[in-house]
Amino acid sequence: MSNKSAFNSKLSRRVFIYIFLCSALLSVASTLIQLYVDFQNGVNTLDERFDNIESSYNQSISTSLWDFNEGLVEQQIAGIQRLPDIRHVRLTTSFGKIYQVGDILTEAKKVESHPISFEGNIIGTMIISADYQDIYQHLWQKAGFIIFTEFIKIFIVALCTFFIVHWFITRHLYRITLYSQAMSGDSLDRPLMLENRGKKTDELDELVSAINDMRLTLQNDMIKLEDAENALINLNGDLEIKVYERTSKLSESNQQLQNSLDALTLAKDQLVQSEKMASLGQLVAGVAHEVNTPLGICVTSLSALKEKFHELEQALSDETLTRKQLTSILDLFGEYEKIIDRSLNKAVDLIRGFKSVAVEYHTDPKIKINLSQHVHDIVNTVKTLFKQKNYTIKILVDEDLNLVTFPSAWNQILTNFLTNSHYHGFENTIEGDISIEFKVIEQHLVLTYQDNGKGLDDKVKDKIFDPFVTTKRGSGGSGLGMNIVYNLVNTKLSGSIKIVTTDHGCCFVVEAPLEDESGDNSIKEGPELTLIP
Repeated sequence: MSNKSAFNSKLSRRVFIYIFLCSALLSVASTLIQLYVDFQNGVNTLDERFDNIESSYNQSISTSLWDFNEGLVEQQIAGIQRLPDIRHVRLTTSFGKIYQVGDILTEAKKVESHPISFEGNIIGTMIISADYQDIYQHLWQKAGFIIFTEFIKIFIVALCTFFIVHWFITRHLYRITLYSQAMSGDSLDRPLMLENRGKKTDELDELVSAINDMRLTLQNDMIKLEDAENALINLNGDLEIKVYERTSKLSESNQQLQNSLDALTLAKDQLVQSEKMASLGQLVAGVAHEVNTPLGICVTSLSALKEKFHELEQALSDETLTRKQLTSILDLFGEYEKIIDRSLNKAVDLIRGFKSVAVEYHTDPKIKINLSQHVHDIVNTVKTLFKQKNYTIKILVDEDLNLVTFPSAWNQILTNFLTNSHYHGFENTIEGDISIEFKVIEQHLVLTYQDNGKGLDDKVKDKIFDPFVTTKRGSGGSGLGMNIVYNLVNTKLSGSIKIVTTDHGCCFVVEAPLEDESGDNSIKEGPELTLIP
């Protein structure tokens, strides 16, 4: 596992590079500082050199100038020019004589002027120019030497660190990595061991110890896990048996519940059908009672007509018929004919309206109807239920509005509205106002039904369309009337119904999509019809 060479170790190479770079940066920084210090020392040495020239050469040069020894003067200023960093020396005597040695500098780093005096008399001026060329050259040489030696030293230190890190750290980390990669459930019995370790422990030994502890913990956890899996297998077997038993019981319960639901659904349908048949029975009773009156009048008129006919026949047989008696009997025949005709027409109208409504209770066709005539037939039929009440029923509908719809649905809706107003809204009163208005608004037929009865309680209003909700429970109310209306509006007419808050009574608004075969959905406000029973 530890055959991986030091140069193949990424960590060792990275440590080598980091140490080399850090040492190089530190060496460069220290070299720059050292060169800066040497540069300052060189500048200070140049300043001292200028001071020495003034103290050492002025006296000898002034003596040579005073003796007019030009050769000695030139030798003396040449000696000054040969000093380090001195590039040009210019000596100007008081007589205008110029002595100069060296190259004239365009940009001198340092220029000083020294007066030449002899026994207190100024006999000339010496100007000395210097630059830092020698200082720079010295610094370059020193910098190259420092950098070369520092590079060798840094490289040796980094290389030694490289091998030390590999020997003491990376090769062991590589072994730990290979051990961790090869660790499996079958190899947990083999502990991790590092080779060539000293007696003193360090972080690597602690890491090895932690890995071995983890290995033992995993081994114990695997044993526990196997025990838990075996227990889980046994538990799953028991659970499967219990689930099978409970599933069987649940299936039986579901079947019982389904049977109960089917029975409840059938009972509800029967109740709804009973409610419809009860409404139809009430209509039959009312219409029968209402038809009985004109038919009774007809029977009475026919009896009187027979008596007069026998009287006329007897008079003719006895030849005692007078003109006056014949005229009187014929007048009575005319009155009886009018009474019988009027009564029969009334009975025919009642029976025709009831037939239109009653047939649609059992059939469910979607046909074209005249809405105005249909609404009047419904109202004329239902009003027989409250003949003894003095209700004012206002019908607002366009007489020319023909549409295709389910007339049985509108029969049931209006019948339930009217009977609810009679039994609930106008309870304990003989008078009331009912308004039935149909409008066409944006391809929808809108029914607004309103009465001025006692209205609905807030608790009842919130659940008026729920089944079995009634204020007459125990008094013959089933609570299915408005639920039937709601289902008819939503399912059969594909519309909506809502309760509108009013100051008096209650108001329902039914809205259903309009299907008009004539293609004309516009409606004009029809005449107001007031029906007074």
